[in-house]
Amino acid sequence: MAMHRALSSVTRLGAARCAASSWPATRLAHTLPDLPYDYGALEPVISAEIMQLHHSKHHQTYVNNLNVAEEKLAEAVAKNDTSTIISLQGALKFNGGGHINHSIFWQNLCPGGSGEPEGELLAAIQRDFGSFEALKQRLSAATVAVQGSGWGWLGYDKEAGRLRVATCANQDPLQATTGLVPLFGIDVWEHAYYLQYKNVRPDYVNAIYKVANWKDVADRLSAAQK
Repeated sequence: MAMHRALSSVTRLGAARCAASSWPATRLAHTLPDLPYDYGALEPVISAEIMQLHHSKHHQTYVNNLNVAEEKLAEAVAKNDTSTIISLQGALKFNGGGHINHSIFWQNLCPGGSGEPEGELLAAIQRDFGSFEALKQRLSAATVAVQGSGWGWLGYDKEAGRLRVATCANQDPLQATTGLVPLFGIDVWEHAYYLQYKNVRPDYVNAIYKVANWKDVADRLSAAQK
């Protein structure tokens, strides 16, 4: 009986090791999310050409590269290759951030916009910024001032229970970088606007509010507060 229990323990341990070693092969690959609207649905604020390139080319590239980086990471973890694990962090941050940021961005927008914020979201905006117009001015100023490529964000500080405006360089993801939960993001990489707005970033940033989906933002705030 004791021998049977010992063999059973060895069997379970072997099965666990086998499952762990098979993890790289069973990892679920990231995929490009579908847009909830057609490429031309945000015109004239964002052209169909920009949306098609931005979504099917740029976002797809982040997804592809993230999957490659995660496959390499899984192999390095299985081999206990610490040097390679460390070397992959940049690719994971950049491409993972690009995938996270854009997945939020598409949902933050909707054809014709959703109107102005309402309910708890509006109350939080008025409490933390004074008014919706004051929020837009502050978020726009911060976003336009991003040097080079990056993002402007409205985020939620869970510890303080307040809304914050923040910016991130390149594709750095807001929560992993600042601890703020991302609610509404404005992409100011040139691929997001240059074909239409050329080098006049302020025009693009100010126009984005015309297609902002504040209902999606409100849902994100509600989820962050739980």
